[in-house]
Amino acid sequence: MKNFRIGCVQIASGPNVEANLNEIAKYIDTAKNNGAELIVLPENFAMMAEKDFLYLNIQENLGEGRIQDFISKQAKKNEVWIVAGTIPIKSNTKEKVFSTCIVYNDKGEIVSTYSKMHLFDVNLPDTNEEYRESDIYLNGTEVVVVETPFCKIGLSVCYDLRFPELFRKLSDNDAELICLPAAFTSFTGKAHWEHLVKARAIENLVYFAASAQGGYHVSGRETYGNSIIVSPWGETLGILKNKSGVVVNDINLESLKKLRSNFPCLDHRII
Repeated sequence: MKNFRIGCVQIASGPNVEANLNEIAKYIDTAKNNGAELIVLPENFAMMAEKDFLYLNIQENLGEGRIQDFISKQAKKNEVWIVAGTIPIKSNTKEKVFSTCIVYNDKGEIVSTYSKMHLFDVNLPDTNEEYRESDIYLNGTEVVVVETPFCKIGLSVCYDLRFPELFRKLSDNDAELICLPAAFTSFTGKAHWEHLVKARAIENLVYFAASAQGGYHVSGRETYGNSIIVSPWGETLGILKNKSGVVVNDINLESLKKLRSNFPCLDHRII
């Protein structure tokens, strides 16, 4: 394992897949040029649909399809690892897909996948927003920690952030960095985003890289942005507030090792 640089991409995706992928390519290049060896993309990076059922129109079989081919080529061309946000991946259930994060190595090969476990079925009366992800998505069931040349990476997506049990399981499986593609609403993001990211990092003594959608979308939805990289001590190492772009920072594994040795709270658990 070695110290390395990570980049989180932030955009405000629209309904046009090609336009979104072109923008993603631009920011992958930016992250690469700033030294990033591992790049995290936001949730629904290829399309933020006006209506959720439209995600079914871009669903792909795992391992093939326009979106996956694009990310594979980007990873290979730039010689970087990519944690590819979420992509609608076909299931065996009619009219239902998985919201799947796919990890590509620097050769463009798929090395791991994680399907979003917790689905966002909520009403936000203050903003008249209603979300029913379970109408089109199936819950993932597997906790995923990926072995990489950098470190062990735990995978999570957006609403998962509110469920500390998942992150404890990632920690129990030796995760050193957790990546979280997200599309937090502006309303919930202002209230909780940074608090939750930092809590998950602190309580599990892990680095945390959260790549978010940020801005206004055709659906009328506003996402919070604030893509952030956080240390295991809860320090903000880098943050991109409310515009499209990239935040890049170093991940210092020697510092993580020292912190866990000097402050071994994970070894002090009773339950």
